[in-house]
Parts: sequence; C-alpha cells; structure tokens
Amino acid sequence: MSQQVMDSDQRDKEQLQQALAARSAQLQAVNKDFEQFAYSVSHDLRAPLRALEGFSKILLEDYGEKLDSEGKRCLEILVGSAHKASVMIEDLLVVSRLARRPYAPTMMNMEDITNECIKVLPVKPGEVHFKVHPMPQAWGDVGLTTEIVQRLLENAVKFSRKKSDSRIEIGGGVDGEKNVFWIRDNGVGFDMKYVGRLFGVFQRLHSDQEYDGRGIGLAVVQRLARRQGGEVQAEGKLGEGATFTFSLPAHKLPDDTL
Repeated sequence: MSQQVMDSDQRDKEQLQQALAARSAQLQAVNKDFEQFAYSVSHDLRAPLRALEGFSKILLEDYGEKLDSEGKRCLEILVGSAHKASVMIEDLLVVSRLARRPYAPTMMNMEDITNECIKVLPVKPGEVHFKVHPMPQAWGDVGLTTEIVQRLLENAVKFSRKKSDSRIEIGGGVDGEKNVFWIRDNGVGFDMKYVGRLFGVFQRLHSDQEYDGRGIGLAVVQRLARRQGGEVQAEGKLGEGATFTFSLPAHKLPDDTL
C-alpha cells in the first residue's frame, strides 16, 4: 500500500472520529437540555396539582353531605387522580435527580455492596432466603451502583416473598471488558413478550391490587447502569421467577466523563 493511500485512510479516520465526537457532544447537549426541561416542568406542576387535590378534599369533607352519591364519586375520583399525578411527578423528579448526580468512579467490592443492601431490605427473618455467590470487583460509582443493587433486590423481594420457599441468589462473573452481575428470584416471573416494557417509566406488568409500585424502579436502574457505561437485561418465565443482570466496566475507563 502506497504512502499516499495510507495518508488518505488516516485523514478519513480522523475526520470520522471528529464527526463522531461532534455528534456525541450534540447528543449530550440535547439530553442535558431535555433533562432540565423535564425537571422544570415537573417541579412547576407540583403546586397546582397539590392545590387541586387539597381543595377537592375540602369539598368532600365540608360539603359531602350536600352532594348525591354520583357527586361524591366524581370528587373522590378527582382526589385520587390528582394524588396519582402528583406521585408520578415526584417519581420523574427522582429520575432526573439521579441522572444529574455527580459521578465519582472507583474500584468497588460488589460483594460488600450487596451484603449491605440485603441488611436494609424490609423483610422478616426467614421470610426470604438470600445466597450471595462470589463476585468480581467492578469500576463505577459506589452510590449509583448501590442504588442499582438495592432496587433490583427490592424488586426480587416484592415478586417472590409470597412464596413459602422464597429464594434470591446474587452473583457475577467476568465478560470481556465488563463484569456482569445477576439477581435471580423464584417468584412470579413474567412473560418474555413483555420484556420491552419492564424498563419504561410508569410501565407495569401487574396491577396495583396484585403488587404495589409505580413502575419507576427498573427505569431508574437502567438509567443508572447506562450512566456508568453498563446495561441491564431481564429474563423470566411465568411462575418460575426472573433474573436481572447488569454490567459494569471491569476496570477504569479511558474517559470517565459519562
């Protein structure tokens, strides 16, 4: 290959790298603007929704006896809907705050993080059996990673604690440049055709009557994993439990400005 061809290939490569860098910067700027917009809108909506809920409650308490059954029912629906909207806005603000948290990566002991998260789970002694397998260390932010593990463990507890032999196992291994960690339960599981809905904000596969929750936890987990250069996946089968895996860098990244 001639020197001229090599020089041409090098120029093309440099131009492509510059174009990719510029595109990445544009996407980061757009994402930052969107997060700021979502935060501002969510914050500004809280006051009118609280007023709507509060005055509706006053009407029910002070003038409920003057209303017929249909009037009371409509006001009760209004109170419930306003409260639900307020809660959803609070959840959006949680997602926004987590995405804006400082990122301070370090080498993490994943077994220590997991054991600490298990200690604070709201479970009774003997209600759920936990087994922590050996895990490699990982590169990431301790606070963000703790949030991932905590939310995945809470999710596993919620959907398995009704079983008489509720079991949750946690482990991990090396997969090339990344380490992959998994949390497996033997709970109700889910149909894989709905797996795409699991990580969407306010997307739920179960009704409020079956399991409490607002469809925000797994969406937060996904965003926190991606914030650190990782990814989250899920596998499950109805009645046979679910396994959630998340990846994190195995070592320090060349550029930790994610």
